[in-house]
Amino acid sequence: METRKLGSQGLTAAAIGYGAMGTATGYGPSDDTESIAAIRRAHELGTTHFDTAEMYGWGEGEKLLGHALAPIRDEVTIATKFGLTESFGQDSRPDHIREVVDNSLRNLAVDSIDLLYQHMPDPRVPIEEVVGVMKELVDAGKVAYLGLSNADEDTVRRAHAVHPISVLQNEYSIFAPGSEALFPVLEELGIGFVAYSPLARGFLSGNAKPREQYDANDFRQRLAWWAPENFGANTALTDELAAFARSKGVSLSQLALAWLLAKKEFVVPIPGSRNPGRVEQNIASAELTLTAEDLARIDAIAPSGGIGGHWG
Repeated sequence: METRKLGSQGLTAAAIGYGAMGTATGYGPSDDTESIAAIRRAHELGTTHFDTAEMYGWGEGEKLLGHALAPIRDEVTIATKFGLTESFGQDSRPDHIREVVDNSLRNLAVDSIDLLYQHMPDPRVPIEEVVGVMKELVDAGKVAYLGLSNADEDTVRRAHAVHPISVLQNEYSIFAPGSEALFPVLEELGIGFVAYSPLARGFLSGNAKPREQYDANDFRQRLAWWAPENFGANTALTDELAAFARSKGVSLSQLALAWLLAKKEFVVPIPGSRNPGRVEQNIASAELTLTAEDLARIDAIAPSGGIGGHWG
């Protein structure tokens, strides 16, 4: 698989990464054995970058990923995040950052975190102070590279002035194209981009179901794309995209991932299927090359992304 640069500080990753949120939270019940098999299958097929967070099961997701990757730790990079509370508030106070990182090192059973993100800006703590603490962790050898998640241009610029930021991780997919507005500043500063929810929380897998068919704790219960007034229109979009994918001999999810890879050479999507077979399909998308005409066709089908915005 192609290797891509994530920033200007030396971090690299295979074109398709792995997002581990679903192994611990957000998408209904999961099976640890199958999740571990999916993670290891991703590595076997060339994936080198694996993403988790404190919030994913409040440590349980990190433990599972650390266990899955332990036999091949030196062949992969692991990213994790700090800064959220169990009530989904923000907490990036300096002492809290230090505490979370020490916990993450234990949970992952690693000596150093390859990429550390602030999960979400904290309006109570200036980003300069946050990145100052993150830099302290780099200097201590606990962290190698720094990233931001769910951040805007001003936050990126202010953070990068304190210590080089290697990666911005925001939501990005055919259904959520808004992050493209940040690409100019990323190119200017030499920052890579990791796309989370590249399959639109599963809508672009081709298997979206009405909201009421998901587990009560599933995040999709609160997403506007699944709201009854939007679901039909979004299903129609995916039907048209799926028909175009079939005309190219690929699945809808493969088309969606290839679309991301074609946008910029510094974009690395992190789909997170817990099924080894779907992992294989996702990674195969790295072999699909889309033409300018293909991209134009996709953009014409969903010019503004999914219907209904984001949360709601």
